[in-house]
Amino acid sequence: MKFKVPSKSFYSTIAAVGKVINSKNALQILDNFLVTLKDGVLTVAGMDVENYLCAKIEVTEWEGEGSVCLNASRLIEIFKEIPEMGVEVSVDERLNVHISFGSGEGDFTALPGMEYPRYEKSAEENNEEPVVFQALASQFIQGIENTLFATSDDDYRAAMMGIYTDIKPDGITFVATDTRKLVRYCDNRHRPGVSAHCILPPKPAAILKNVFGGDETIDVRMTSRSAEFSNSKFTFNCRFILGNFPDYTRVIPRNNNFTLTVDKTLLANTVRRVGLFCEKGYNLEKFKIEPDKMTIKADDPNLMTHSREVIPCSFTGDNLIIGFSSTHLYEILNVIRTEDVIVKLGDASRPGIFEPSENEADTSILILLMPMTVGEF
Repeated sequence: MKFKVPSKSFYSTIAAVGKVINSKNALQILDNFLVTLKDGVLTVAGMDVENYLCAKIEVTEWEGEGSVCLNASRLIEIFKEIPEMGVEVSVDERLNVHISFGSGEGDFTALPGMEYPRYEKSAEENNEEPVVFQALASQFIQGIENTLFATSDDDYRAAMMGIYTDIKPDGITFVATDTRKLVRYCDNRHRPGVSAHCILPPKPAAILKNVFGGDETIDVRMTSRSAEFSNSKFTFNCRFILGNFPDYTRVIPRNNNFTLTVDKTLLANTVRRVGLFCEKGYNLEKFKIEPDKMTIKADDPNLMTHSREVIPCSFTGDNLIIGFSSTHLYEILNVIRTEDVIVKLGDASRPGIFEPSENEADTSILILLMPMTVGEF
């Protein structure tokens, strides 16, 4: 088979598909792309044990058809170095691959396409009627961007290692928690019109975020164990984390009656600076919040370090002393994109609720952070 493709367009596509391939695979064949040419349509596929990603690529010229396995890392490295131009790729009967571009050429070998494993659904999935709907790619992208940082890395709590995705007829809610922090992001810009839910693992979430983009509409076919996301170019299959996600609504305080308003950038920069003086591994920052100012302190008794800064704020309650993890707090502030951040507080033992001063149309985000024990301020 033989085909000609634009070098940079081909490179961007195979680089995207390459994100699904693990750096180390139990099956050596999974180090490869499955490249197929049929009826003038070129497809490149990659997979690991749980996920499968396939892309259609436009060819300017083609001849014959067939299917071969090409080493993924080698192919990406080659096309990364080729400038923008047409590249001709040909594969002979002995699986010798020849590429030619401008005044250059190169040769390497392929493996038979029939050796590449097929992505197959389980018997339970085949017997299950899928939930089919459409969604904006940006709904999933923003949902993932706002929640992925809060997923747990605790193997003993597998259900919390992913993003809980709750599809309702009027919108989609994304939730992630590691027990110290919790994020709930709701997006009602596009109405799926169906109900379903899943726990999306971090790797498929990252692939979705990087492969699909813009305000395009994507088609989704979802069962209780897996989903297929597709547009005109990509088809992505992934399996879910099985288990019951905790009832996150029970931990969101309903009586945090005091409101703190502070410049988000000023607070983030101060938290980062003061955090340099925290005790390593503990990362406690202490906050003394008054109606018009906030004092932030940190120290490390082992190294005899200490830091203290005062910034302006607006607080509707009396003086309150509370502690938060500097690393978790800085992560939260990076997610909030408004000039001011609103923090709803109750007392030193209740979680703080962080929200932007204004949500984007038809979206909302709520971030909860558990406090830390403060001895002396």
